[in-house]
Amino acid sequence: MTVYESDLPGVGKKFEIELGDGSMLIIVIHNTGKREVFRREGENDSVKLFELSDQMSRQVGTILEGAYFQPIATDTTETMLDDDSLLEWVKVVPGSSIVGQTLEELDFRNVTGASVVAIQRDEDTESNPGPESVIEADDTLIILGPRDACRSVESLASDDTAADDLDIEDDA
Repeated sequence: MTVYESDLPGVGKKFEIELGDGSMLIIVIHNTGKREVFRREGENDSVKLFELSDQMSRQVGTILEGAYFQPIATDTTETMLDDDSLLEWVKVVPGSSIVGQTLEELDFRNVTGASVVAIQRDEDTESNPGPESVIEADDTLIILGPRDACRSVESLASDDTAADDLDIEDDA
């Protein structure tokens, strides 16, 4: 998949994405936040498919990214923010050594180099959880950090012996 990006002076940015059938998906992001989505077949004129507000496009983007539902059974989902930063969704398995511990006790940032930016539990999401937040089995941790740091958290969330390897105390 090839993506072409170009500036639209006074308007915003245009992204053209080659689709497998030779057509192009074109997304225009206006400086106001509005998004317009077009499709162009070969050399024909582009046809406007729909338009979204800034807020609506962010919500749709989150859905498309898989933050609400992941169609493939996986314990992790990741989003590259830049060459050194990942935003990753990590499922905490029952029996993990981190279950029942607070973020303060786990001290992920100092121990692994990753930060927990949210915890999803059932239908609820705790954004920017505090040090008193307790990790429960089947939570999904949204973490931010370098790839190695995220892998360390993933290991802790899935393996009940990994916390011992990183000198995390289990007070339970």
